[in-house]
Amino acid sequence: MAASKSFRASAVAIREARHPSPRRIYNGIRPTALGEANEDPDDRQHSCVAGVAALLRGFPMNALSNSHRLLSRRHLLRGCGAAAIALPAFEVMGPSRGSSAYAAAAFHAPKRTVLINAGLGFHAPHLFPDSPGKLKPSTPYLQQLNKHLEQMTLFSGLSHPEQQGNNGHASSLTILTSAPRPGLAGFRNTISIDQLIAQQVGLQTRYPFLALSSGGGNSLSWTASGVGIPAESSPAKLFQALFIEGSASDVDKELARLRRGRSILDTVAERAQELERQISAHDRQKLDQYMTSIRDLEMRMVQSEGWVKRPKPQVDADPPTDINDKLEAIKRQELLYDIIVLALQTDSTRTVTLALSGLNAAPNVPGVSSDWHGLSHHGKDPNKINELKLIEEAEFAAFGEFLGKLKAVESEGGSLLDGTAVLFGSNLGNASAHDWHNLPILLAGGGYRHGNYVAHDRDNNTPLANLFVALARRAGLEIDAFGSSTSAHIDGLELAPS
Repeated sequence: MAASKSFRASAVAIREARHPSPRRIYNGIRPTALGEANEDPDDRQHSCVAGVAALLRGFPMNALSNSHRLLSRRHLLRGCGAAAIALPAFEVMGPSRGSSAYAAAAFHAPKRTVLINAGLGFHAPHLFPDSPGKLKPSTPYLQQLNKHLEQMTLFSGLSHPEQQGNNGHASSLTILTSAPRPGLAGFRNTISIDQLIAQQVGLQTRYPFLALSSGGGNSLSWTASGVGIPAESSPAKLFQALFIEGSASDVDKELARLRRGRSILDTVAERAQELERQISAHDRQKLDQYMTSIRDLEMRMVQSEGWVKRPKPQVDADPPTDINDKLEAIKRQELLYDIIVLALQTDSTRTVTLALSGLNAAPNVPGVSSDWHGLSHHGKDPNKINELKLIEEAEFAAFGEFLGKLKAVESEGGSLLDGTAVLFGSNLGNASAHDWHNLPILLAGGGYRHGNYVAHDRDNNTPLANLFVALARRAGLEIDAFGSSTSAHIDGLELAPS
């Protein structure tokens, strides 16, 4: 009965969305290929449409004026069964007493998040210092980041539990979700931390998130339904979507496409309402979840019409030319880094994921002639390690240039790096053995106290998801847990005084 009532409420909300009043249209999200989700072949109920809708929940931030009394989260969530819901930090609530530092920060400058994962890992002895403490350019890879050591924290002893999967690289599927046993029988992924954060901040930008990859294929991002979000790997297409205005005809076509999509969703809603009378109570619960996703997507389409009509930001940069040669792996990374800087600088998005792809070939890096993937499985061969070092030094140098460009952009109350939490690491702690423990994790910027190497227990790793909780709270979400986390706090990470 409860599921049926909830379903009918969803259907009513869909009917209302067809002719929304101006008050219902707030900062909209433009659905694009950058954020579309693949259909999950194991669950036809969650299609691409439902997958996209599930990842973004919105609420008008100014729905109540500042003259209204503050509302508590407990009041808003009462009776909602919201134990797993990450409620946004609405202004009407004010900062909570339980997490005042994080909540207070949420009402100042925009909180941006960039999450980067290198699928072939890094050779740990070339990254980690001999002992924890102040960061110094004491290892080959830290030397590439020498200009930025005061703005970053290096962690060791972090990992997700139960990451043994169906192959040695399966942990890349879950690096941002922490779901156990990736790829094995019965595995179903969960929402990635970037998508949870996008629920909080995505309403305020043209694109709620960018899901990118230097080599194509899937991104690091997963919807609440466990659907993998395809990656965009073309800098030229990204630049076009972010900064190139379409003609009046293009705008009309986009508006027509959105309205056609809403019409299709109307039909889906009507047919689902007919189906509701023919199925069991258990199936009604599934259908209710599906209808909630449909309702949310229709509201996004309503909102997105406003973005189509708004001019795109202008940037003082030439459109990039894609590098089609996959052997130019480092240059492809550099182009994507440049686009990310522009996207953040223009506030076109506030949440970005980037998968750094490896190669089963020798990349165009001076001194390298061997297969990159093969080098990562060096088996402690010093010649292979020396060649691998050249590739990974180039990766760290490219990342250092990215941080430098973020630092050079003035933003609200400091630099763009100050307002952007940048996580850089890998799902493999020892790629040679496909070992997913003791992951290499760097966190730069974001308004944290930095400049240290923090070594957690090598034999009893701290859940990496604890760090994800901290990042989500910084973005304004009041959550105490995510995935495999055991704490909302992680040793070695504190916000700097504002």
